[in-house]
Amino acid sequence: MARQIENIVITGFSGTGKSVVARRVAASLGWACVDTDELIGGRAGRPIAEIFAQDGEERFRELEREVVREVSERRCCVIALGGGAVVDPRNREVVSRNGMLVCLEARSDTINGRLFRGEAGVGDTEVRPLLAGDDRSERVKRLKAERQSAYAEVDWTVHTDYLDVGGVAAEVVRAWELLGPLRAGRVRVEGCGAMQERVVSCGVTRPPSDYRILVGYGLVDRLGWEMRELGLSGTTVVVSDDAVFPQYGARVQNALESEGFAVKPWVVPRGEGTKCLAWAERTYDFMVEQRVERGDCVVALGGGMVGDLAGFVAATFLRGISLVQVPTSLVAMVDASIGGKVGVNHPLGKNLIGAFYQPKLVVVDPGCLGTLPGRELRSGWAEVVKYGAIQDRELFEVLGSSAESLMELETEAVIEAVARSAAIKARIVEEDEREAGKRMILNYGHSIGHGLEAATGYSQFLHGEAVAVGMTGAAMLSERMGLLPAEAARRQQRVLKRFGLPTGFTGVGVGDVVKAMELDKKVREGSLRWVLLEDIGRSVVRRDVPRDMVLGVLEDLSRG
Repeated sequence: MARQIENIVITGFSGTGKSVVARRVAASLGWACVDTDELIGGRAGRPIAEIFAQDGEERFRELEREVVREVSERRCCVIALGGGAVVDPRNREVVSRNGMLVCLEARSDTINGRLFRGEAGVGDTEVRPLLAGDDRSERVKRLKAERQSAYAEVDWTVHTDYLDVGGVAAEVVRAWELLGPLRAGRVRVEGCGAMQERVVSCGVTRPPSDYRILVGYGLVDRLGWEMRELGLSGTTVVVSDDAVFPQYGARVQNALESEGFAVKPWVVPRGEGTKCLAWAERTYDFMVEQRVERGDCVVALGGGMVGDLAGFVAATFLRGISLVQVPTSLVAMVDASIGGKVGVNHPLGKNLIGAFYQPKLVVVDPGCLGTLPGRELRSGWAEVVKYGAIQDRELFEVLGSSAESLMELETEAVIEAVARSAAIKARIVEEDEREAGKRMILNYGHSIGHGLEAATGYSQFLHGEAVAVGMTGAAMLSERMGLLPAEAARRQQRVLKRFGLPTGFTGVGVGDVVKAMELDKKVREGSLRWVLLEDIGRSVVRRDVPRDMVLGVLEDLSRG
């Protein structure tokens, strides 16, 4: 089975700079960083040297194995291992399942200079317990020789003798770029000149529908170049709505025309009511009038409604023409534009008419979030909270601690949250494109959420608001089913409230919500499939939730 590389794991002897390089690489990629030695020392409340002295090396290695196993379950993380961790084949096996293993190498005299003579370099400053005592130079040579066979069992080696921290980190990132195809849902730095530290990408690598998802400020102005690089050309129908096009239409048109595309804008009314067969037919009429051919393409410029409508049209016009998604709302950036689910609503249910049709490219420019109304921005964070709840505990923790920075659109915080969310969606889509299995977990909060939207004619709740209420209900069901601790359910509710999201509803009949839920696509053989939580970051699909329990939760939610 092919490895699914999702982390970067840095190993090497003391003095090669694992910790400081890991932090620099993580900063470049917008990822989290963890140092296993720091984690062990923090949990023990003692320095590593003291653990060795008081408890012995065997106890330290036990603690190390526990920590290595735990951190290896993370995603989009740079992990700095202690120098002896990879000697244990159990640790090597665990970290290599989903991590690209990089060894930082240096000659013994370089290591001695960094550790014992204070020479400048990328090395650590703390002398490790196994190197303490007399004749330290010989200890370095002997211990390094003992570990060398383990250090050779890696994916990439970087020789650090003549490089500073930045140079070593750049080599690690270069390795990630070259070995990135091993990884599903990868997030990586894009080489794009001055924008290099701001642009990351993840991708769906499910042949024949491989495509990249670029995330970075200013990407709207590079749209034409990115499309040209993919081999797209000819007429481009830019589908947008009357709220978004006045904001970004000119920039997109200029970006496309500068690369030789003939641009045909098609602007539809804003709002979920436009996502219907009638407006799809009007869009077909426009494309026929403009003599759009199979070799041309559609650009969806807007939020989830525009992406769904334009995608549905692209999937069905001339049996399918190229589609590029340029999402401008947060919900669309992290969810709707990724994964190829396109479609329109039916009066009796949301997205009942549609297709699976993957785009050629997704271009996410978080700069577009600055023009979103506050309510729409808050709505979008619900989908990001969803990803943390179902799949990424660390992301959930970041959201809980950084809600204010994210709401204020602090650049680095937004890049990390959006890119990690997109990577989670991409990874799940690769495993289950047509929602036959794992992709179902993306519907966490959507059973009740879609029911609320349909019961109110898509007029009372924004999508993310309805999903926030739905997640609250799903957590309540998880708790009542004995799956989720009560404190975890309360934590989710607190995070949602920090983003200003609703956790209940009023003015809607429970019976109307139930009726809409029973028409949902997630109903199979008369039974509604529920995505529930076993813990923050761990989800499960159940079909045995009692109807009376659902009604009880809806009654509780309806109290606001």
